[in-house]
Amino acid sequence: MSAAARDEGGTSSPFVLVGMSPREAADRCDLDRLAAATGASVAFLQMADPSLAAALTRLADNGAEDVRLVAARLGSTGPANSWLRRIAGHWVRGRRAASLPLPTVHVATTMLRRDPTVEGVMTALRETRRITGDEAGLTSAAWDEVPGHRHHVLVCRGPRCTAAGSEGTLGAITAGLRADGHADDRALVTVTGCLFPCNHAPVVVVQPDDVWYSAVDPDGAGSIIEQHLLRGTPVAEHRLVRPPELGRVPGAD
Repeated sequence: MSAAARDEGGTSSPFVLVGMSPREAADRCDLDRLAAATGASVAFLQMADPSLAAALTRLADNGAEDVRLVAARLGSTGPANSWLRRIAGHWVRGRRAASLPLPTVHVATTMLRRDPTVEGVMTALRETRRITGDEAGLTSAAWDEVPGHRHHVLVCRGPRCTAAGSEGTLGAITAGLRADGHADDRALVTVTGCLFPCNHAPVVVVQPDDVWYSAVDPDGAGSIIEQHLLRGTPVAEHRLVRPPELGRVPGAD
């Protein structure tokens, strides 16, 4: 059965809860429970399916005339609501250019955070902003080149790492680099899906040094910044040692 909300005219419109961050993608059960309780469907902005574009296409192809989107960011980090409008605007432009059926799309101006309730969802649906297709695009001159950086820091946000607190790890790394004035010029921080040594969650990898860290809590993140990223010395306390039989990739040294 299609998710639906009543608009001011009393008609029924489908609506979608959109997971904005890796937190919702890794532990989607929270979003699924909220969707089941409100009659919504679920989509994701990143790292999980269905994507927002796929969800909108399904609804449009099924004859929906009006679709409401509500952003959900249940953790402390993730894109702002403007990114939901940007992606929705991109989809609207594509449908219009292809002369395909195009429903009216609205985005709630309020983002659901932390522990949202059914009442919170319904309140968010009362104030929305229509997507016109004139929203900012997916490209920018500022995003044309690979950022200059010495290290590439991969922070796992797979299901186990997320459950083990990798959101706090990510926050500590990004905040610590900003505080030291060494953001993207020193380290490019990237959120990833599962990095596989899940028993060691939360996992962090520093490249090109090929150094893997286990059980990185916020304090451990601070040590990695101070000792490894700024001084060049890996942190022994959290370091995962590669089994000797696996060796290294030829030419990596």
